[in-house]
Amino acid sequence: MVPSDPPAPPLRRRGARLRSAVLAATVDVLTEHGLAGTTVGAVARAAGVHETSVYRGWGTRENLILEALSEQADAALPVPDTGRVRDDLAGYFGTLARLLATPQGEALLRLSAERDDTLPDRRLPYWTDRLDRATVMVRRAVDRGELPPDTDPVLLVEALAGPLFTRALISGAPLDETLATRLVDLVLDGASAPKPGA
Repeated sequence: MVPSDPPAPPLRRRGARLRSAVLAATVDVLTEHGLAGTTVGAVARAAGVHETSVYRGWGTRENLILEALSEQADAALPVPDTGRVRDDLAGYFGTLARLLATPQGEALLRLSAERDDTLPDRRLPYWTDRLDRATVMVRRAVDRGELPPDTDPVLLVEALAGPLFTRALISGAPLDETLATRLVDLVLDGASAPKPGA
């Protein structure tokens, strides 16, 4: 009987290559196996690195998952700067809608919104960071005079993101190509309308 070959030893990755491999593997494992199946061991195997290297780099499973989710969302959602708030927001939320329409994007949204008793609740910091990136577009528009000075950037971004998240997480209604543009028109028209008594 011929003995089978032993499993290949983990690759000796360091620095940026190790970080990139581990974060990519984390997203893959999250998408395929969900939060419960995303262990440090599973990620290390998928990345082809030693488990101790993952612990050394991230300390905890929680830190690893949060960094992977944050990096994936930020890489997929660059903040445009076209000089017009309507174009910026339509581009950004159109990209978000396309991301959420993919299996991976839906999984990332569900995982970042999911409450897991084995992890401290870090959803608020996660979504605060994502909203802060998007509000830059609104703040620039206020500075350019495109929107009134009393515009609430966080509320405006939430008004745009909310319907997309509702469709992805709850209703299952389609995230079609025109939805983001229609939402931007609706919200900006409301934000720019004269206030009663003004």
